[in-house]
Parts: sequence; structure tokens; C-alpha cells
Amino acid sequence: MNLLTSPLLTDLYQLTMLHAYYAHQMGETAVFELFVRKLSPQRNFMMAAGLEQALEFLERLHFAPEDLEWVEKCGKFPRGFAAHLARLRFTGDVHALPEGTIFFPDEPILRVTAPLPEAQLVESRLINLAHFETLVASKAARSVLAAPGKLLVDFGLRRAHGAEAGLLAARASYIAGYAGTATVTAAQRMDIPVFGTMAHSFIEAHDDEAAAFQRFAEACPQNVVLLIDTYDTELAARKVVELAPRLASRGIRIRGVRLDSGDLAVLSRNVRLILDEGGLAEATIFASGNLDEYRIRDLVAARAPIDGFGIGTSLVTSSDAPYLDAVYKLQEYAGKPRRKRSSGKATWPGRKQVFRHYDGAGGLEHDVVSVEGDDQPGEPLLVPVMRKGRRLHAPEGLHAIRERAAGQLAKLPERLRMLESAAGPYRVEIAPALRKLAAQVDRAASEVPALCK
Repeated sequence: MNLLTSPLLTDLYQLTMLHAYYAHQMGETAVFELFVRKLSPQRNFMMAAGLEQALEFLERLHFAPEDLEWVEKCGKFPRGFAAHLARLRFTGDVHALPEGTIFFPDEPILRVTAPLPEAQLVESRLINLAHFETLVASKAARSVLAAPGKLLVDFGLRRAHGAEAGLLAARASYIAGYAGTATVTAAQRMDIPVFGTMAHSFIEAHDDEAAAFQRFAEACPQNVVLLIDTYDTELAARKVVELAPRLASRGIRIRGVRLDSGDLAVLSRNVRLILDEGGLAEATIFASGNLDEYRIRDLVAARAPIDGFGIGTSLVTSSDAPYLDAVYKLQEYAGKPRRKRSSGKATWPGRKQVFRHYDGAGGLEHDVVSVEGDDQPGEPLLVPVMRKGRRLHAPEGLHAIRERAAGQLAKLPERLRMLESAAGPYRVEIAPALRKLAAQVDRAASEVPALCK
């Protein structure tokens, strides 16, 4: 079995709880919701992503023979437990925010309704998938907002925390509005546009920089974007200008140059002047090298003549906010609403829905979180995506998800589009019906000791 699809890719306590549920015949319907408790610093919104991978995991859930063999031999469970696991499949329902949807703290992005053992087992992997892609999509959206109209490309595979992270980061950033990725497998498996130029090593492997440019152009005539900062950037730009007529006579056009270091604002202006004066006004300038949304914003504000940016480490690690406070909590079991009341970590009980309200111009105005079935105005955001363990629709295409994400970003209030924390955060109201339910759950809990006397 593929390691990444194994149900043993989980925390041990999921299996120990599973064993206890089976031992005490606790298999009634449970409702869990995945949500984010609070925004990371300097974040004004989040963008939901990772639903496709989560549904694929649920639909394929089963224990392979080698998984069952490990459970039998690990010494942590009694004989017979593996037999329960051999029969386990996900048979529940899922409601979720469509990928690309903007959301805020305390708003469920995924709801699982299933027999308790099934709903419990999948917790770790669901958080793992939804958390990471949401984290990266939310980070990528900030660059999209900071550089409207610019070409943005994911350069992050080599700095990603593992191969799966690199691949899913390419997907999440593409959803958020990036033009594509440098990761080839993302193009192969997900049909995400792939971009690439050359490395400094190609230049250094030649005794003459101009010869390196010519050889690369001859080998890749449809993608002549030349890296010009290995030695002297401006001198290299002049070499590109000198080479251009010879290549043009052979039908090869220089599409652009790439800058990967130095003062990008100054260098891009100087290089632009050299290219323009040399007859290469249509050649683009692409920049990379430890970029993030803050540097990109500053370059755009400085009117640096840069047409596109490659963003790597800061994107795939979400370097300034490397995690979300994402949790997956039990909200109902055996028909009764449940609530965690821990200090600082209390949850709202029951099955919930998020209702979105818009202002007169169609922008996001505020959200209301209430119990499912409450007669609330506004647009309900959670939609059914899986029933009885099977998806209700074919996987949504990335183009449609990108369009939704772009539409969502266009509806953000101006104060939420900034890179710094907004002075006035987006308003998320807890509806009276949900507050009433929480009070009822608390009263019922307080009566339990009296009943036990």
C-alpha cells in the first residue's frame, strides 16, 4: 500500500480510542467539525483548500494486509482487534466549504458525520491534508493580492518539507491564483502549467557566459529565458542583447531574462534599459531569490519593471505563519450535542452552518455561525460533498476552483486585502440559536453529578 494512503498514517491514540470504542460497542453516529480557532499573526482571512485530497482519502480508506499484520504483532492491542479493522470502511457523510472559499475563525470548513470509530480514525490525516493546503493557499493569496497582473510561479519543491508537501503546495498556490509551478509532477498529475529556466550551474559549467546563453537557446528554442546574475548582471544583459540578432536569424526569440539576486529594484531598471535600447523591448524580466509577499509588494510599489516572480521557501513553509490552529472536534454523538469546555479551547456544540452576508457592492460584509437548520438569511457556505462514503460529484477541476478563489478575493473588503493585520477584523457572529444550544449543553453537564449521587 502507498504509505500516504495507509490508515496507519495517524496518531497512536486514534487506534487506542478505536479499540475502546469497539470494546464497549460505541458505534453510534458522531459529528466532527474541522475548523481554525484563530487567525495567524498578520492574517486577515484564510482560503480553504485540500478537500479533494481529503475526500480521496476517505473514499479509499481501508487497512491493507501489511497494516493488519502490524496491528496484530505490535503488542499494543488484543487479538481480534485487527479483524474489526479489516472490515472498516468510511461510510459517512461529509459537508464542506468548496475549495477556494474565503473563511474565518470558528467557521467549520469540513463536517464529518459517520459511525464514531470511522469519524475518529480519520482525524489526523484530515487535519494534515486540509491544514497544509489551506495554509499554503492562504499564504499564496497574499502574493496574488500584492502583485495584481504579475506572473507568479511556485518555486518551492526543493525547500518543501517532503515530496507530498511540495506537490500539494503547487496545487494550493495554483488554486489561489499562481500561474503555475516549477514542479514537473504537478504538471503530469494535476495538469498545472509548469515553468522553468536554467540554474547558475549551467552557466558555471561553461568557460564563456555568452556561449552558455547560446547553447541553452539552441537546446530550448521555445523557452529562452536566460539567467543573467551569475557574474555581472548588467554585463550579462548586454551579452543577451548581442546574442539576440544571431538567434533571431535562426528563428529563435529571447523571451526574457531572470534575476535571482541583488537589489532587484535597481537591477531590473538597469536591465530593462539595456534590453529596450538593444531592441528587446518585448523580453520580460522575471525575478526570484528568497521572495515573499512583502518583498513583492515593495517591488511593485517601487514600480520595478519586473513582470513575474518565482516564490519558493516562504511559500511552501508559510514562513511568517507556519501553522494554523486547526482542530477537529466532536460536536454531536448518539443524537446529543457535545461541547468541549476547556479554558481557552471551548467549542460550539452541534452541527453548524455558516451564513455569509454581502454589502451593497457584493463584497463580504459579515458571517453568522448557527446550528444547522436555523432559519437564517445569507448564503449557506457548507455544502454536501459525500454521502454514505461516496462522493456526490466528480472531482472539481482546478480551473473552476481557481475561478472561485479569484471571485472570493475580489469580494474581500479593502482592509482585509492588506498584508498587515486589519484594524477592524472581519465580523463573525454566533447566532442566538447556537448560544442557546451551548447553554443547554452546559446545563445538562452541570446536572450529571447530581444524578450520580
